[in-house]
Amino acid sequence: MARFLVVGCGCRGQSLARELIAAGHPVRGTTRDPARLPEIEAAGAEAVVADPNRLATLMPHLDGASGVLWLMGTTEGPVHGSRLESMLEFIVDTPARGLVYETGGVEREDGVFAVQCAVATYEMPLEILDTDPSDHERWLRDAKAAALRLLGIT
Repeated sequence: MARFLVVGCGCRGQSLARELIAAGHPVRGTTRDPARLPEIEAAGAEAVVADPNRLATLMPHLDGASGVLWLMGTTEGPVHGSRLESMLEFIVDTPARGLVYETGGVEREDGVFAVQCAVATYEMPLEILDTDPSDHERWLRDAKAAALRLLGIT
């Protein structure tokens, strides 16, 4: 049984959490807003407050996680550059076996480059989720498949 850490457990993250939980995998979901904790818990996930722009707030929540789902595709800023690079460097030394990186269906050269470098440097399992999130059904199917592939689960 794999535990997933969903970084950015908003609406899409909660839908994915439900799918993964239904498949027997515990999920821990993050939010920056403590008022959103009940929504994440209602999806069946363990809800925690953490900010992907402040990686120190995420680190304690990696405990027991087999895979990290970086669902920041509709967010702009360093979560696709320096924060992502730092996260990739950090998780190499944790029990997490890999990361799913969501692009949000747009070109994210910095993020894709960071992921490719991590694959080449650390031989870390990584998946790029580039499905347009506005096609929710397809996004959910592709996100679940990427999460399970990440850990060799079919």
